[in-house]
Amino acid sequence: MTVKPNIPAAQALELTALISYAEKGIASRVIARTPGGNVTLFAFDAGEELSEHTAQYDALVVVLEGTLMLTIGGTRARAASGTVVRIPANVAHAVESRERSKMLLVMLRGRST
Repeated sequence: MTVKPNIPAAQALELTALISYAEKGIASRVIARTPGGNVTLFAFDAGEELSEHTAQYDALVVVLEGTLMLTIGGTRARAASGTVVRIPANVAHAVESRERSKMLLVMLRGRST
């Protein structure tokens, strides 16, 4: 499988500068995609949310700016800038943004231990 690079190699890039906020919306940008997983940036305007859903892979949410409220398997987690939250595979989860926020989502294909 050929992987199309979405950011240049061998350059230090500011993550938050790679995505802009969308007025009254959610912006996303895939920055890496491989057979082992995807890495996607999200920018949420205040009041935006991703409704409850599941994914077949474990995921890591790294909050880059702002604060997000995550609900994972019925448990609420407040995630502020600089924090990371693990979402297990096949567990229902949702994301709420009460203020403008950016996050990095790392989807991990394969088994976790």
